Amino acid sequence: MNQIGMSGEAQPRTAPVFNPATGQQTAEVVLASTADVHAGVTRAAEAARAWRNTSLTARSKILFAFRELCDRHRDDLAASITAEHGKVLEDARGEVARGIEVVEFACGIPHLLKGEFSEDVSTGIDASSIRQPLGVVAGITPFNFPVMVPMWMYPVAIACGNAFVLKPSERDPSPTDLVAELWRQAGLPDDVFTVVHGDAEAVNALLDHPEIAAVSFVGSTPVARHVFERGHASGKRVQALGGAKNHAVVLPDADLASTADALIAAGYGSAGERCMAVSAVVVVGDAQPLIDAIAERARALVTGPGTDPASDMGPLITQTHRDRVAGYVDLALADGADVVVDGRDLVVPGGDNGFFFGPTLVDNVTPDMAVYRDEIFGPVLSVLRVDTLDDAIELVNANPFGNGTAIFTRDGASARRFRRDVTVGMVGINVAIPVPMAYYSFGGWKQSLFGDAHIHGMEGVRFNTRLKTITTRWPDPSSGTDPGRPALHFPSGDNR
Repeated sequence: MNQIGMSGEAQPRTAPVFNPATGQQTAEVVLASTADVHAGVTRAAEAARAWRNTSLTARSKILFAFRELCDRHRDDLAASITAEHGKVLEDARGEVARGIEVVEFACGIPHLLKGEFSEDVSTGIDASSIRQPLGVVAGITPFNFPVMVPMWMYPVAIACGNAFVLKPSERDPSPTDLVAELWRQAGLPDDVFTVVHGDAEAVNALLDHPEIAAVSFVGSTPVARHVFERGHASGKRVQALGGAKNHAVVLPDADLASTADALIAAGYGSAGERCMAVSAVVVVGDAQPLIDAIAERARALVTGPGTDPASDMGPLITQTHRDRVAGYVDLALADGADVVVDGRDLVVPGGDNGFFFGPTLVDNVTPDMAVYRDEIFGPVLSVLRVDTLDDAIELVNANPFGNGTAIFTRDGASARRFRRDVTVGMVGINVAIPVPMAYYSFGGWKQSLFGDAHIHGMEGVRFNTRLKTITTRWPDPSSGTDPGRPALHFPSGDNR
């Protein structure tokens, strides 16, 4: 597979790659120039013309081979994630597993691309529909899931007959390089999958390139808005998934222990660096028992290197991001909130230079506080208190983000009402992180999604193809029918 990151310039631009657990630089990635991107896209466009004519059977055979290679190299992929992102190995293995599920979905492409056919829609006339590939599709993905999020995109795009150009995060590039090698071993033709390592210059070059037919993006809301607007301005189909402020609403009848366990996992898993992390707990009624239960569990968590089996939570991605997360806790205190569990001064033995930040629980948060308004992307869980379910739904719906939400209750009527009335794209009922399975589609509402297409599942198939409808008539010359005077009226069911 083609990997772009060197333009031939005398002094190419580079970016450092760190091990977040030690703070040490472990590699350097060469950043692609605009010329590099254009060269890669040109080759991808040529490859797409041949790949679209490859049979569905041949495509699915390569996808099955790629799936088997990913499965065989699960531990290698997970280790590369931990080395450059920092999440604990078990969490990294879970990321790989969820990514492989999308590959498995795409293996069924012969069925997924089946069109429709109707015989005799009028006398002697048949109608059918087919879905055809777009050509070259690009993906721009974040650092927090360097294997899973790209797998939301390229398996479906490639299975549909497109060539795919991936611009992963420059902070953790190695997992993508391993994936590219697995595609090569699976037998995917050259340039059908191209990796472009780069920064904003590479992103804008992809958005502006006329050969790119569609762009998928996952990341922060400001960049998602930029990708959507710039991509659309150059005539591209765009799905841009942005940031989140995910709420978990807890009703008085919720099971205390299981709810606390779920919120710990949702708030502190992957150090809170998830677009589906729960960062706001909205408690209806008396919040103190739940706060006590969460605090007890949070204090028992072990934060340390992702390679240490004893670690529950790894470091944040960079020192700059760690300082940013700490700044939000400072602001929460200044705004009058109570910091029940404080991760700012965490000490990890032997990890003095790592980017560690401990689990943090902030109580008595109000909607006007920065700790609530902004997406922090760290292990900071805020608690807001309301009186009724109506108040909780109003709070969730007033938030500009609409990625994921959850409700914890034993009452089916309350859960059903919440599911119906909440203006959020993905809803969990007693499930804190409602990430859909691969055969459903992932995506939020409001400022969490720009464009109208969600990612993977059947929405992914539709996004990566164009619908074509065919109406067919085969006149029978043996009938000897005199066509008579031509009719100029618009045909309808009454006169055909």
